[in-house]
Amino acid sequence: MKRFHVHVAVTDLAESIRFYSALFGAEPEVVKPDYAKWMLDDPRLNFAISRRGAHTGINHLGLQAETEEELEGIHADLRQADGTIVAEKGANCCYSISDKYWITDPQGIAWESFRSLGTVPLHDGASESESTACGGSRSACCA
Repeated sequence: MKRFHVHVAVTDLAESIRFYSALFGAEPEVVKPDYAKWMLDDPRLNFAISRRGAHTGINHLGLQAETEEELEGIHADLRQADGTIVAEKGANCCYSISDKYWITDPQGIAWESFRSLGTVPLHDGASESESTACGGSRSACCA
């Protein structure tokens, strides 16, 4: 079953964690120095915040697939949309390794469809000396 994904860029991570924990009635499952993520079942939502966006607010929206077949079904649907699809296989982003597809909607909002394959210790999978902010050279991480 797919899970809706929302990633919001914030200025104050601690304050935002307090706010969203109260809103969702749950603590985040993942907390890093620059990132937090809630995996909610009611509503079925993967909600992430980070200090990595160029601007605060909606960074990107998406759909998280549980299986490769489900991800490829989303990709088939995306091909029906009028836009350029960027595929990333084995991408290191947001402390995870994922297969994903990106497309931008007519309003300029980035949409990510992805399937998580595992975790990595750093935001973009780079070493500490290589680590870059979202949109860095390692991947299209975080739109």
